[in-house]
Amino acid sequence: MDAAELESFREFVDNRSSGLLKTAVLLCGGDRHAGEDLLQNALAKAAGKWQRIDEPEAYVRRILYRQQVSRWRLKWRRREVTVAEPPESRAGRSDAAAAAELRVVMREALSRLTSRQRTVLVLRYFEDLPEADVARLLGCSVGTVRSTTHRSLARLRSIAPELAALRPADAEAQPSRDFSPVEVRR
Repeated sequence: MDAAELESFREFVDNRSSGLLKTAVLLCGGDRHAGEDLLQNALAKAAGKWQRIDEPEAYVRRILYRQQVSRWRLKWRRREVTVAEPPESRAGRSDAAAAAELRVVMREALSRLTSRQRTVLVLRYFEDLPEADVARLLGCSVGTVRSTTHRSLARLRSIAPELAALRPADAEAQPSRDFSPVEVRR
Protein backbone atom coordinates (compact mmCIF):
# COMPACT_ATOMS: atom_id res chain seq x y z
CA MET A 1 0.00 0.00 0.00
CA ASP A 2 1.52 3.32 -1.05
CA ALA A 3 1.28 6.58 0.94
CA ALA A 4 -1.85 7.84 -0.86
CA GLU A 5 -3.71 4.56 -0.31
CA LEU A 6 -2.63 4.49 3.32
CA GLU A 7 -3.94 8.02 3.82
CA SER A 8 -7.20 7.08 2.07
CA PHE A 9 -7.60 4.06 4.37
CA ARG A 10 -6.87 6.12 7.50
CA GLU A 11 -9.41 8.73 6.41
CA PHE A 12 -12.03 6.03 5.85
CA VAL A 13 -11.39 4.53 9.29
CA ASP A 14 -11.56 7.97 10.95
CA ASN A 15 -14.83 8.88 9.22
CA ARG A 16 -16.74 5.59 9.27
CA SER A 17 -15.48 3.52 12.20
CA SER A 18 -18.10 4.77 14.70
CA GLY A 19 -21.02 3.79 12.44
CA LEU A 20 -19.42 0.48 11.60
CA LEU A 21 -18.72 -0.17 15.29
CA LYS A 22 -22.41 0.31 16.13
CA THR A 23 -23.33 -2.36 13.60
CA ALA A 24 -20.59 -4.68 14.82
CA VAL A 25 -21.68 -4.30 18.46
CA LEU A 26 -25.29 -5.08 17.53
CA LEU A 27 -24.18 -8.11 15.54
CA CYS A 28 -22.34 -9.31 18.66
CA GLY A 29 -25.38 -8.93 20.89
CA GLY A 30 -24.32 -5.72 22.57
CA ASP A 31 -20.87 -6.98 23.54
CA ARG A 32 -18.71 -3.95 22.78
CA HIS A 33 -15.43 -5.83 23.07
CA ALA A 34 -16.54 -8.55 20.67
CA GLY A 35 -17.86 -5.84 18.31
CA GLU A 36 -14.50 -4.06 18.40
CA ASP A 37 -12.75 -7.33 17.59
CA LEU A 38 -15.17 -8.02 14.76
CA LEU A 39 -14.63 -4.54 13.28
CA GLN A 40 -10.86 -4.70 13.73
CA ASN A 41 -10.70 -8.01 11.85
CA ALA A 42 -12.90 -6.61 9.08
CA LEU A 43 -10.74 -3.50 8.71
CA ALA A 44 -7.57 -5.62 8.67
CA LYS A 45 -9.01 -7.72 5.83
CA ALA A 46 -10.07 -4.60 3.95
CA ALA A 47 -6.64 -2.98 4.38
CA GLY A 48 -5.02 -5.87 2.52
CA LYS A 49 -7.19 -5.28 -0.55
CA TRP A 50 -7.69 -1.53 -0.21
CA GLN A 51 -6.41 -0.59 -3.68
CA ARG A 52 -8.97 -2.91 -5.34
CA ILE A 53 -12.06 -1.87 -3.33
CA ASP A 54 -14.59 0.31 -5.16
CA GLU A 55 -17.08 0.86 -2.31
CA PRO A 56 -15.18 0.58 0.97
CA GLU A 57 -18.10 0.85 3.39
CA ALA A 58 -20.17 -1.79 1.63
CA TYR A 59 -17.12 -4.03 1.44
CA VAL A 60 -16.34 -3.70 5.17
CA ARG A 61 -20.01 -4.24 6.12
CA ARG A 62 -20.09 -7.39 4.02
CA ILE A 63 -16.99 -8.64 5.83
CA LEU A 64 -18.67 -7.90 9.18
CA TYR A 65 -21.79 -9.87 8.22
CA ARG A 66 -19.85 -12.81 6.85
CA GLN A 67 -17.54 -13.00 9.84
CA GLN A 68 -20.56 -13.01 12.15
CA VAL A 69 -22.18 -15.75 10.07
CA SER A 70 -18.97 -17.76 10.40
CA ARG A 71 -19.06 -17.27 14.16
CA TRP A 72 -22.63 -18.54 14.57
CA ARG A 73 -22.02 -21.47 12.30
CA LEU A 74 -19.45 -22.70 14.78
CA LYS A 75 -20.76 -25.03 17.45
CA TRP A 76 -19.61 -22.68 20.20
CA ARG A 77 -22.49 -21.58 22.38
CA ARG A 78 -22.67 -18.48 24.49
CA ARG A 79 -23.88 -18.80 28.05
CA GLU A 80 -27.29 -17.37 28.76
CA VAL A 81 -27.46 -14.36 31.05
CA THR A 82 -29.76 -14.85 34.03
CA VAL A 83 -31.30 -12.10 36.11
CA ALA A 84 -31.91 -12.56 39.84
CA GLU A 85 -34.45 -9.78 40.26
CA PRO A 86 -37.39 -8.53 38.20
CA PRO A 87 -36.95 -5.16 36.48
CA GLU A 88 -37.56 -2.10 38.64
CA SER A 89 -40.71 -0.05 38.34
CA ARG A 90 -40.47 2.48 35.55
CA ALA A 91 -43.08 4.89 36.93
CA GLY A 92 -41.95 8.49 37.21
CA ARG A 93 -38.89 8.22 34.96
CA SER A 94 -38.08 10.84 32.35
CA ASP A 95 -38.24 10.10 28.65
CA ALA A 96 -34.44 10.11 28.42
CA ALA A 97 -34.19 7.59 31.25
CA ALA A 98 -36.89 5.43 29.67
CA ALA A 99 -35.09 5.52 26.31
CA ALA A 100 -31.79 4.60 27.98
CA GLU A 101 -33.46 1.74 29.82
CA LEU A 102 -35.07 0.60 26.58
CA ARG A 103 -31.62 0.40 24.98
CA VAL A 104 -30.25 -1.60 27.91
CA VAL A 105 -33.17 -4.03 27.92
CA MET A 106 -32.96 -4.40 24.14
CA ARG A 107 -29.21 -5.05 24.28
CA GLU A 108 -29.69 -7.70 26.98
CA ALA A 109 -32.53 -9.33 25.05
CA LEU A 110 -30.50 -9.34 21.82
CA SER A 111 -27.56 -10.92 23.62
CA ARG A 112 -29.79 -13.81 24.67
CA LEU A 113 -30.73 -14.62 21.07
CA THR A 114 -28.61 -16.95 19.00
CA SER A 115 -26.04 -15.34 16.76
CA ARG A 116 -28.06 -16.24 13.69
CA GLN A 117 -31.26 -14.72 15.08
CA ARG A 118 -29.44 -11.59 16.18
CA THR A 119 -27.70 -11.22 12.81
CA VAL A 120 -30.97 -11.50 10.89
CA LEU A 121 -32.70 -8.92 13.12
CA VAL A 122 -29.79 -6.47 12.89
CA LEU A 123 -29.65 -6.74 9.11
CA ARG A 124 -33.44 -6.45 8.71
CA TYR A 125 -34.23 -3.74 11.24
CA PHE A 126 -31.03 -1.85 12.12
CA GLU A 127 -29.46 -1.91 8.68
CA ASP A 128 -32.95 -1.80 7.08
CA LEU A 129 -32.07 -4.31 4.38
CA PRO A 130 -34.74 -6.06 2.33
CA GLU A 131 -35.20 -9.78 2.87
CA ALA A 132 -33.60 -10.60 -0.48
CA ASP A 133 -30.42 -8.71 0.43
CA VAL A 134 -30.25 -10.38 3.83
CA ALA A 135 -30.66 -13.77 2.18
CA ARG A 136 -27.89 -12.99 -0.30
CA LEU A 137 -25.54 -11.78 2.44
CA LEU A 138 -26.18 -14.80 4.66
CA GLY A 139 -26.17 -17.32 1.83
CA CYS A 140 -29.67 -18.66 2.45
CA SER A 141 -33.14 -18.40 0.92
CA VAL A 142 -35.62 -15.57 1.42
CA GLY A 143 -37.95 -18.03 3.13
CA THR A 144 -35.25 -18.85 5.66
CA VAL A 145 -34.80 -15.15 6.37
CA ARG A 146 -38.56 -14.73 6.84
CA SER A 147 -38.92 -17.71 9.16
CA THR A 148 -35.81 -16.77 11.14
CA THR A 149 -37.07 -13.20 11.49
CA HIS A 150 -40.47 -14.44 12.68
CA ARG A 151 -38.96 -16.85 15.21
CA SER A 152 -36.41 -14.27 16.37
CA LEU A 153 -39.07 -11.64 17.04
CA ALA A 154 -41.21 -14.17 18.89
CA ARG A 155 -38.21 -15.17 21.03
CA LEU A 156 -37.36 -11.51 21.63
CA ARG A 157 -40.92 -10.89 22.83
CA SER A 158 -40.78 -13.88 25.17
CA ILE A 159 -37.34 -12.94 26.54
CA ALA A 160 -38.25 -9.31 27.20
CA PRO A 161 -42.00 -8.71 27.44
CA GLU A 162 -41.20 -5.45 29.21
CA LEU A 163 -40.10 -3.92 25.90
CA ALA A 164 -43.70 -3.01 25.12
CA ALA A 165 -43.99 -1.12 28.41
CA LEU A 166 -40.80 0.85 27.76
CA ARG A 167 -41.99 2.72 24.68
CA PRO A 168 -41.23 6.43 24.86
CA ALA A 169 -44.21 8.62 25.73
CA ASP A 170 -44.26 10.25 22.28
CA ALA A 171 -44.78 6.81 20.69
CA GLU A 172 -48.07 6.53 22.56
CA ALA A 173 -49.16 9.96 21.32
CA GLN A 174 -48.83 8.97 17.67
CA PRO A 175 -52.11 8.63 15.80
CA SER A 176 -53.60 5.22 15.34
CA ARG A 177 -53.01 3.51 12.04
CA ASP A 178 -56.42 1.92 12.08
CA PHE A 179 -57.88 2.33 8.61
CA SER A 180 -61.20 0.62 9.28
CA PRO A 181 -64.26 2.23 7.70
CA VAL A 182 -65.84 5.05 9.65
CA GLU A 183 -69.49 5.99 9.42
CA VAL A 184 -69.96 9.66 8.55
CA ARG A 185 -73.25 11.27 9.57
CA ARG A 186 -74.56 14.53 8.14
